[in-house]
Amino acid sequence: MARIELFSGPNCAFCAQAKALLAAKGLAYEELDISDDAHRAEFTRRLPRSKALPQIFIDGEHIGSLEDLRLLNQSGELAALASGAKPA
Repeated sequence: MARIELFSGPNCAFCAQAKALLAAKGLAYEELDISDDAHRAEFTRRLPRSKALPQIFIDGEHIGSLEDLRLLNQSGELAALASGAKPA
């Protein structure tokens, strides 16, 4: 199973939607709330130009935001990535 990391923030509606989508698919994820200083530093290190939340990584690869996650889900690629399969 792939490692899913979700950078989120407090009271973030888009973050809640991303978490709900992952949960509905039965996918475990690690939430990294940027209100924690260590998580904020990691977010800034990995995505220095990004301000938008949530930001999702699967096996260390940046997937993008909620909209990107939704598109991956609609195309069926999310299941493949989450299983550890590499896209063609």
